[in-house]
Amino acid sequence: MAVLETERLKLRPWTRRDACDFYDYARRPEVGPAAGWMPHKSIDETIRIIEDCFLYNQFAWAMELRTTGKVVGGINLRNDSKRGEYLGYTLGFSMSPDYWGQGLMPEAGAAVIRHAFDNMHIHLLSVFHYPHNIRSKRVIEKLGFKYEGRLRNAAKLDDGSIFDELCYSMIRSEYNALYKHQSQEGRGHG
Repeated sequence: MAVLETERLKLRPWTRRDACDFYDYARRPEVGPAAGWMPHKSIDETIRIIEDCFLYNQFAWAMELRTTGKVVGGINLRNDSKRGEYLGYTLGFSMSPDYWGQGLMPEAGAAVIRHAFDNMHIHLLSVFHYPHNIRSKRVIEKLGFKYEGRLRNAAKLDDGSIFDELCYSMIRSEYNALYKHQSQEGRGHG
């Protein structure tokens, strides 16, 4: 699995040792339901989720602060179930509310987007959010995704809540225009 580094973050494989940091934010009611899962009820549940979903997933990164080593969020890629795995991947993310508004998620997202297009050679990356999740919407727009539309009643949570999903995507030509241009600008100022 690739380890991705940004100015403030190290995106690395999850370990069981991350359970306390993960549980610290995954138990909070403002996190999970906005991302499509229920708040964690115990540290044991968090450990089970790490083991079942992240431990052996080469596209699931823990977001570790480089200064402290604390895990403050997670970001992942998975097959785009709405298009089929041969067409693209979907970006998913969550983060501790203690670190919202600091630009960490767009920083992590940009690193994963670059990895997906440059190293995995994908052709399309999608991302979805519920209409009420304005924070995710802002991250998605900052990352340069294009709005595609609304899938009505597309997601059902464990508590029975049903939500629409707002759909966004980025194709290779859009990635090249936005991210390759940024890279060239950055080199020019170095």
